[in-house]
Amino acid sequence: MAKVTIDGAEIEVPNGASVLQACEAAGKEIPRFCYHERLSVAGNCRMCLVEVEKAPKPIASCAYPVADGMKVFTDSAMVRNARRNVMEFLLINHPLDCPICDQGGECDLQDQATAYGGQGGRYREEKRAVKDKYMGPLIKTIMTRCIQCTRCVRFATEVAGVPELGATGRGENMQIGTYVEKALTTELSGNLIDICPVGALTSRPYAFVARPWELRKTDSVDVLDALGAAIRIDTRGPEVVRILPRINEDVNEEWMADRGRFSFDGFRRKRLDRPWVRQDGKLRQASWEEAFAVITERMQGIPGNRVGAVAGDLVDAESAFALRELMVGLGSANLDCRQDGAAIDASRRDYYLFNSGIAGIDEADALLIIGSNPRKEAPVLNARIRKRWAAGALKVAYVGPAGLDLTYHAEHLGEGPAVLSALLDGGNAFAEVLKGARRPMVILGRGAVARPDGSAVLAAAWELARAVGALTPEWHGFNMLHLFGGQVGALDAGFVPGPDGLDLAGMLAGGVDALWLLGADGFDAGLIPEGTFVVYQGHHGDRAAARADVILPGAAYPEKEGTYVNTEGRVQHGRLALYPPREAKEDWRIVRAAGAALGVDLQFNTLDALRERLAAANPAFRLVDGRIAGGCTDTTGPQAGSTSLGQQPFALPITDYWQADVVSRASQVMAECSRIYNDPTPRLAAE
Repeated sequence: MAKVTIDGAEIEVPNGASVLQACEAAGKEIPRFCYHERLSVAGNCRMCLVEVEKAPKPIASCAYPVADGMKVFTDSAMVRNARRNVMEFLLINHPLDCPICDQGGECDLQDQATAYGGQGGRYREEKRAVKDKYMGPLIKTIMTRCIQCTRCVRFATEVAGVPELGATGRGENMQIGTYVEKALTTELSGNLIDICPVGALTSRPYAFVARPWELRKTDSVDVLDALGAAIRIDTRGPEVVRILPRINEDVNEEWMADRGRFSFDGFRRKRLDRPWVRQDGKLRQASWEEAFAVITERMQGIPGNRVGAVAGDLVDAESAFALRELMVGLGSANLDCRQDGAAIDASRRDYYLFNSGIAGIDEADALLIIGSNPRKEAPVLNARIRKRWAAGALKVAYVGPAGLDLTYHAEHLGEGPAVLSALLDGGNAFAEVLKGARRPMVILGRGAVARPDGSAVLAAAWELARAVGALTPEWHGFNMLHLFGGQVGALDAGFVPGPDGLDLAGMLAGGVDALWLLGADGFDAGLIPEGTFVVYQGHHGDRAAARADVILPGAAYPEKEGTYVNTEGRVQHGRLALYPPREAKEDWRIVRAAGAALGVDLQFNTLDALRERLAAANPAFRLVDGRIAGGCTDTTGPQAGSTSLGQQPFALPITDYWQADVVSRASQVMAECSRIYNDPTPRLAAE
């Protein structure tokens, strides 16, 4: 530890820390533009100048290491004058167009010019103008505003793993952009907007929509992938106009994936906002009373074992549990939340969780990925893997389709389950890498178990984790990566077939006469047998709604209070940011009303009462904003039964990242992204 004196106060900081970090530890605010805690040090902007005793001139505190006995002054006359001069230089070519800039009101340059700048500029010559660059359908560029801090360049290279941004030219002719003008090929591009300290990179869908002080801000959680990123939903009136990430070091750090960030326009398109019933083969609008009357009439006389329910991928845990209680009250054990047919053993929670924890990636030193592409399934988690790999502390291999670009080097071991047998038998060299690791990890993709031999794949992956030493009392290295934010919560709520109950395949094979679909759009509704009475409860008119006999309009995740469980088992609460459109209602309320119409007493009338019953059924729901961590003391694995490993190569579950869920399929922004990024010919510029 080094002893440093900051403005007369002596503190101790670790050896190798920068002067800027020492000043922050002492509670001193140091302005900066180029410096970012999660990026490499560039030392471009010089805004962080401080005075060091006996130094002939101010030093850039972000790039200067501390030394024992150093005395630093952060607010001397020299420092104030230096910062004013730096700010004056930064503003020489800046267009000063704050009134029309989307960054206005939350701009670092505005704030620091006010706090640390002078009273005016002395520059009277013409300003430099720079042509705007095309970076895709999500990022709007006004490059004349760029102060060349290179945060975007470092983020793209170091965090996103796509070194497509850089600087060309020198001196006054230097410009930031893609070397060949094209759309950025990353699922994390929206984070460039967050880290840009000026208005050079802004959100194209949010352009000229609102000012930050006009918005109502609500903390919530992203459910469009299973990471469960902490987010802030900004609304104005009845619309979501922006979604931003919040800092959660254990989950998403401060990053967010593009699909969850930019698909918000899908909340106002293709919405179900009133009940519908099918009459004479056609759907017509109806009242809630009419809809429940039709449900009661059609389901009267159907035995409980001929009624089934399917929960979707974005459903909150309360709604899934409420529907489960309704089915139990009707005498049905035909429940399933695995629309993809995944052979998930729900008898033990660690059979289907990311047990190492997302932050546990920072401790891993060897990783095997089975049947998954984390870059498409959980881009922020993939960035965390890349961070660990870039530190030189992680060796990675994967089993699945060849040629995956994971943004980091990963050895390809093969395409099918035969590789798992080879690893277990010691016939693959990477098995020794895993055995020699201190913290080995196995990530099993959900798509790897959504196949006929899924139970055998699950059992083999667990056995492999046990064989290489990934299951110990101190470390749990078996991890399943789910795809969407409602999948784990439904499993925790017990939405799986009960004794003698049917799964989705059994229900679609004619095992039920009435089928209740709760936001279930992830399977082919055309497979539902003719004559089956179908109730669809959801918020978008997607695949399953067209097959329904009764449609009950529900609420999307920003429109209700709900509990979601991420892939690592972390229980989080989503908050109500705006109300559902027109006659749509929260899903648990709809289920409660349906129970009353069907004569089933569900014994809860409030959300708090429902949550208490949910927590009583599974105590994991009592630990909010946390997870039950620990090693593996019982290494008994899931049973494969009579199923054996097949020969078919693993297929990835997400073929189109941009339209993988019901919200993004309704989004025009995501449709444009899908058109651009799935086109085999490069998109060079906006047309």
